[in-house]
Amino acid sequence: MASRPSTELRLIFLGFIILCGLGVLVTKLWWEQVARGQIWSKKIANRSEVTVRIPSVRGEIRDRNGVTLVANRASYEVDFYLPDMVRGFRREMGYTPLVEYLATVKQMKTKQKEADIVKIVNDSVIPRLNELDIAKDYNSEHLQKHYRNDTLVPFTYEEEVDFKTIAKFSEHNVGLPGVEISVKPVRQYVYGALASHMLGYVGAPLDVNLLPDITKYTFYQPDVEGKSQIEAGMDKYLRGSPGMRVLRKSVKGVIESEDRVDPPKPGANVYLTLDARIQYITEQALRHPQLGRAAAVVVDPNNGDILAMASVPSFDPNVFIPSVSATEWKKLNTDPAIPLISRAVSAFPPGSTFKIVTGLGGLRKNMGNAKFNCPGGISYGDHYFKCWIADKHGTHGTVGLADALRVSCDCFFYQYGNAAGMESVDEIGKILGIGEHYDIGLQDEKDGVMPGPAWIKTKYPDIKWTSAQTANASIGQGYVLASPLQMAMAYAAVANGGIAYEPRLVKTVLTPEGKPVLDDSGQEAVPDKPKVRGDLRSQVTKEQLEIIRHGLWMVVNEAGGTGAKSRVKGITVAGKTGSAQCTDRGKEDMIAWFCCFAPYDKPRYAICTMVQGGHHGGSVAAPIAQHILEQVISMEQGNLNVELTKLEPAHSSHPFDKIEALTDYKTNTGSLITPEEEEGADTHGGGAKPDMGGNGAAPDIRAEADARGKVQQGRTAPTPKPVDNRSFLQKFFGVKPSAPNPPRPSGPPSRGAH
Repeated sequence: MASRPSTELRLIFLGFIILCGLGVLVTKLWWEQVARGQIWSKKIANRSEVTVRIPSVRGEIRDRNGVTLVANRASYEVDFYLPDMVRGFRREMGYTPLVEYLATVKQMKTKQKEADIVKIVNDSVIPRLNELDIAKDYNSEHLQKHYRNDTLVPFTYEEEVDFKTIAKFSEHNVGLPGVEISVKPVRQYVYGALASHMLGYVGAPLDVNLLPDITKYTFYQPDVEGKSQIEAGMDKYLRGSPGMRVLRKSVKGVIESEDRVDPPKPGANVYLTLDARIQYITEQALRHPQLGRAAAVVVDPNNGDILAMASVPSFDPNVFIPSVSATEWKKLNTDPAIPLISRAVSAFPPGSTFKIVTGLGGLRKNMGNAKFNCPGGISYGDHYFKCWIADKHGTHGTVGLADALRVSCDCFFYQYGNAAGMESVDEIGKILGIGEHYDIGLQDEKDGVMPGPAWIKTKYPDIKWTSAQTANASIGQGYVLASPLQMAMAYAAVANGGIAYEPRLVKTVLTPEGKPVLDDSGQEAVPDKPKVRGDLRSQVTKEQLEIIRHGLWMVVNEAGGTGAKSRVKGITVAGKTGSAQCTDRGKEDMIAWFCCFAPYDKPRYAICTMVQGGHHGGSVAAPIAQHILEQVISMEQGNLNVELTKLEPAHSSHPFDKIEALTDYKTNTGSLITPEEEEGADTHGGGAKPDMGGNGAAPDIRAEADARGKVQQGRTAPTPKPVDNRSFLQKFFGVKPSAPNPPRPSGPPSRGAH
């Protein structure tokens, strides 16, 4: 009997244990399904939620009057989300094809394996796209590398998708994991090649994995970045804020819907000092059929604003959008005339246009009344320096500074420069910006060279500066190099009475709401006001400066002056011709120059034109400046309506031809200059090498299709591995699997009878 209570106790205890276990289980179920239900629901939702970064919208680039030069447009593309494709293929086929590649691990080449994304695309994606007749060739090597290095970034399979293709995607359920059409903003250079050397171009970032927000999204579509010129220099202002797309995908990895879109925010708008109308006039002037390699700059001498700056040959930055083909990129880089180079900010020997610098260097030493004799040539050491007039069997006789400018007498400036001393000339050159760096937002601007005793001691310690080198530098040859922009700014300073302004290309930067963009300290990032770099009035008097100005007036307006072809009816022009010898990539070349300002009494424009291959500044470069001035003044007076149209790239079939004189530009008054009156080239300059800018960073280059990426018509998808849907008990008792459902036709469903 004693065992009975003991048995009952055991049963009671066992029941208690069972009840406790059930209580714990019920509590756990309540905790997970009720208390934490929202957490698990969110996690489940997140597994089917895909976040895609939307690239920011870049701000516009506009001229000083608000004319849009660079805008944005919508571009549709077919994107491959590669991880989704791999998962979808593994789910359907039951395996993942692998491919070997060599990777550097601890500085050792090691074989690694990864998913053969090319096989996956060719076997599962291309057949379906073939059915819809929208499959395109692609570069398989680029695809495999993209999967390896930029897994989170969608692979762009096709760019600039047309409406027909978009319609096919909309009408037919593609039903492929990881395939989607997306839209993104891309750059549009509204007027084609207009101002291309200043605007630059954009491209994809070099290494997406280094971007700071790469881990915030399931898939990452990066912003394009500025690769050259204003697009690069003002990139931090032009960039906006990214947006985000939230997509919903099925258990098979197919995108089913778009849950939410947070639109991107545009960047700031950059306003340039350019006047698009004057830029258009200038570019058209450089499209003269004889010109192959040339540049022109127009600035406002009263504040340093660049109103126009052009270079030929040129290019259309739209070819880089969204990407440029490898063939087109190679063509641009192998063109012997170098269309990607801006000659307006490249440095060349300036020839006789530099003589105003030498003249001011002498005036600084109170040599305003100095006169020197021109016998046709002068010796310095063992070198005999000729004057250009000697080639015409003549001399200039005894002349002063203004007359020496008028006839461009080399012998006068050989002696005048040596009497003044190269240090004095060098001081003036630095004030005017020769050999100095301008920060105008362009990456390929060259500083040029303002040589002298201190410069040569630093650059060539074993060479001593001599009077022969001073003579050569005094006429803008030897080591002297200056860009057309620098020479335009030098003449602008003489035009306005002595103030040397910094050139400005960026006028201001405004938010989309029209407010000035502020920097980190709360100050206006790009204040709209001129910058002064120096003042000639601290070195010479107003009367001394007028000697230079009057000499430049004589060059254009008096008999015997070398710049008569720059005369414009109804306006007084003052300027200086120049021609120089150089060596361009091992070949002798000549350069024609003309610098001027107008109107003489109250200047509004300072212009510099430069022509490679031109042999005479007066008959080659001066007519270009005359044509630009004539058109601009006519526009001001309301007699010319400049209608902006898209410009094709300027390109000559004979860019290296020798040019003695332009044929189409004509003066409005006065006689044409005869060969006897034309200044000859300074051919004893030692063949200085121009310093031309670089091409900028490479844009987004589109790889050409290769063998594995060639679309094969009729290619069919492999048969998926049969899926065994039997339960454990069915498998245990040997129940056979049911026959699979017949495949659904790929075309649209039949409407049937009504």
